[in-house]
Amino acid sequence: MQKTSPWLIAARVIFTFALIACIVFIFSNSMQIGEVSETASGRVLLLMKKVFTRLGMPGAANHLTDHIVRKLAHFCEYALEGFLLTLCLRVYTRHFFVHISWPILGGLLTALTDETIQMFSDGRSSQLTDVWLDFSGGMAGILVGLFCLVLCRMCWLLYKHRNED
Repeated sequence: MQKTSPWLIAARVIFTFALIACIVFIFSNSMQIGEVSETASGRVLLLMKKVFTRLGMPGAANHLTDHIVRKLAHFCEYALEGFLLTLCLRVYTRHFFVHISWPILGGLLTALTDETIQMFSDGRSSQLTDVWLDFSGGMAGILVGLFCLVLCRMCWLLYKHRNED
């Protein structure tokens, strides 16, 4: 019987904790009442406008709206979840199919749950378009995660090949 590497155990703990923290963050945002959520979005909007203005892009800053910030937040938090789902599952299994199917299903279930929670939060609504946006963010994160895994694998093979000579 092969002994599990302490590095693998550490990676499992770190990625699992990060994934759970990401999902808790997503659901905690959904549980906020409408007024609190709008205030948070407003703060992010002001910050983004300041950043764009400081970068010499006042035109971009003027086109930013609360709606764009909210949709971008949906996409980004689910991209992070998809990325973490991919990496988390990779430290548990080497089967390629699992790397694709489980994160896709996990991302979709999280998006559906997220929008369902919002139905019961005061001042919030549930939108089918947000489920699609969340899902596409998750898919983007999965693709980035798979790209990182392939890149790491290629680097490992190159390193191994160079040391064999």
